Amino acid sequence: MRVSASILVVDDDQRNRDMLAEALSQVGFEVDIACDGAEALSKANAIPYDAVLSDIRMTPLSGLDLLDFLRKTMPELPIVLLTAFGSVDTAIQAMKQGAYNYITKPVNLEELVFTMTHAVEYRRLIEDHRTLPRVFGGRMRAASLIGQSRKMVEVFKLVGRVSRGRTAVLIQGESGTGKELIARAIHDNSPRATHQFVAVNCSAIPDSLLESEFFGHIKGSFTGAHILRRGLLEEASGGTFFLDEVGDLSSAGQAKLLRVLQEGEIRRVGSNESIRVDVRVIAASRRNLAELVAAGRFREDLLYRLNTVTILIPPLRERPEDIPLLAEFFLARYGDQKEIPVTSFSSAAMRALAGYTWPGNVRELEHVVERAVALAPHAILSNDDLPPEVLQSDGSTSDHIEILPGTLKALQRDQVLKMLESAQGNKERTARLLGISRRTLYRLLDRYGLGKARLSTDSDGSDQTGFDSEGNL
Repeated sequence: MRVSASILVVDDDQRNRDMLAEALSQVGFEVDIACDGAEALSKANAIPYDAVLSDIRMTPLSGLDLLDFLRKTMPELPIVLLTAFGSVDTAIQAMKQGAYNYITKPVNLEELVFTMTHAVEYRRLIEDHRTLPRVFGGRMRAASLIGQSRKMVEVFKLVGRVSRGRTAVLIQGESGTGKELIARAIHDNSPRATHQFVAVNCSAIPDSLLESEFFGHIKGSFTGAHILRRGLLEEASGGTFFLDEVGDLSSAGQAKLLRVLQEGEIRRVGSNESIRVDVRVIAASRRNLAELVAAGRFREDLLYRLNTVTILIPPLRERPEDIPLLAEFFLARYGDQKEIPVTSFSSAAMRALAGYTWPGNVRELEHVVERAVALAPHAILSNDDLPPEVLQSDGSTSDHIEILPGTLKALQRDQVLKMLESAQGNKERTARLLGISRRTLYRLLDRYGLGKARLSTDSDGSDQTGFDSEGNL
């Protein structure tokens, strides 16, 4: 979450309104308040908020009325509704009308922060994907360019630098990390974008067909060659030739490919005529080609030709901070394909996704979200909709997400440390300054590796806050 993220809190109960605003302010949000729906509508029309948190039961303009007005004028503004436990059906119906999510009363602090953070990230995701096409010339494919982790940002920078040239590029990464999507992003943002992007999976072409597939053939060159056929390299001339899993090419296939790269010419099977081809070659491999060279299974001279520039795509387990963004992206892709649109994840479901190691990487995450949407009976995806292997994770990944400057984790950790110092280590005073219970404070200390912090002992053990013993408002 960015510190500048702004939220409008709407509630006609002053005590609840002030406590909600204070809780969100404590973790870095800029919070504005409105005492009823009419005031909220007036403010929303004047100020570009990142999200709205509104109670449902208000007069004269209810939260549902506010939702209806805002959805018509600001359809991309996420609206989270507050509802009493017995009125959940009303909130679910509101989500069918376009609400982003709902929170039941009494409000749990952690759920509140989690839900509003993801509402803001959803809004920013929409904004980012409106901006990216302009930055990348309007030809990028969104799924290949989602990520806020440092490693993926470096990948995006490298994509931008190599796109304008014609040098060969080698993309390395595990299966499912999006190697072809990155290759397409390079092509789409290059001067060759108006020509063909031809992709071939080297694992799927047997040696007996490789020469014909790559170079084409003339009529009558072999049994079954009834017509002249252009090869894939000829089809790609002027554009980009993408070799997926190039490490699976046979020795003979490697030799033929090397010759094309060296001479820039091909010969159709059965012909003595050389044809010039102008292709930019982008190769990809899930296997380490240098290790294959050392094992004598890949030509060293071909590797030199292919890896003028190497792009390493990190596996999803090494960039868990990207999981919520990707999950929201795939939810937006598949969620509106149902009669009852699926619009968001429960906090428990998102924690399960963040805690899983994703051996299948982004492709597996997409399939899990698509499956969950198909099974979900409501507008919110819950743990019941996720496959067993995701739920069996012990969550250790999410507990060890790198704390990045400007993220919610960093803001919360800094706030806890600041309050600890201000209270000189007194846990009761620290909890009071943070607006949470001591039990919630202990959980925060454990979460951010501050469990060994030296805290003083209270005299009465009481909590003078606006929260109950579980951290609820």
